[in-house]
Amino acid sequence: MRLRALALPLVAALLAGCAMPTWVPVLGKRAAEKRAAEKTAAAEAPPAAEGPLVLPRITAEPAAPVDEHVADRIIAVVNNDAITLTELQEAVAFYRQEHRQAEASDEELMKQFLPRVIEGRLQLQEAEREKVIAEDAEVDDEINDRMKKFGAQSREQFEAMLRSQGLSIDLIRRKMRDQIRVEKVKRRKVAIRVTVTDPEIDQYLEDNRAKLEAGLPYHARHILMAPEANSDAGWEAARIRAALLRAQIVEGLDFAEAARKYSQDATASDGGDLGTLKRGELSQDVETQILTLQTGEMSQPFRSPLGYHLFRLESKDTLEGEGLRNTRQQIRDILFREKYQVRLDAWLREIRQRAIIEVRM
Repeated sequence: MRLRALALPLVAALLAGCAMPTWVPVLGKRAAEKRAAEKTAAAEAPPAAEGPLVLPRITAEPAAPVDEHVADRIIAVVNNDAITLTELQEAVAFYRQEHRQAEASDEELMKQFLPRVIEGRLQLQEAEREKVIAEDAEVDDEINDRMKKFGAQSREQFEAMLRSQGLSIDLIRRKMRDQIRVEKVKRRKVAIRVTVTDPEIDQYLEDNRAKLEAGLPYHARHILMAPEANSDAGWEAARIRAALLRAQIVEGLDFAEAARKYSQDATASDGGDLGTLKRGELSQDVETQILTLQTGEMSQPFRSPLGYHLFRLESKDTLEGEGLRNTRQQIRDILFREKYQVRLDAWLREIRQRAIIEVRM
């Protein structure tokens, strides 16, 4: 392709009648004398009859095949490592395969993805420098996970899905291999250098106790006694019914059974079960009534715009015992992610600063 492209200006020049430069080695004294004689003969010859101009036939050797990667447009160079337009297009296609709902145009995604592709190339170069490899078995595991993610029942079906999106299994394997190598080098350069200590967890717990407690779940049931009439007498009758039912439950009637028989709420068929709740899901006054209870305890009749309620707290996570152990692990994960991101950003800045990057897009 490139040789043919270079041949076109040469042919155009010949057709336009451009003279051959005198420095061409094949032209010596005899060639110069021949040109002078031809000019004299042309001047003495009669004018040619008008008609179509007949041009000499020009032949050329067929162009040698050109590597498509060489012919591809280079859009960036990272430490003398070329990134081509095809690679960027593949990155966009790979993203669309993972995010089927992506609505941005290819042009928009290409603008967004070029910095990512450059960053990815820098990380791959680090993996190469560290001699990090991805085993075939690791790549196969990633491919199998991707097949499950997209519901492919066989490798043939998965490959057909890829072809429908302009991708190939070879491209996916290459991308998976690159991702594995990058994750390995990040673990070596970043994750292994991040630690979270118990004193740091204690400090975070102390500084964020109120927020952490607010995020703990609880489980409750309730019974609703709605007034038969919106009058003082109607509301009082509802309160009395709720109080009498509470007394029966205290004496041994099962709360869930009482809810199924007497509650006028939509949860009656489920024994008044409100399910597992998080702070803020119910109105603040109702939530306060529930969270002041001990596990297994029942509230006094509580009035809301709907009627009178009886609440029973089934369970509540606290920052004690198992709940505290779970919370400390969550804090450890939070602090690790924060430190990891800081360390990752520093490492990426470091490899960018020592890199030579030229963008040609």
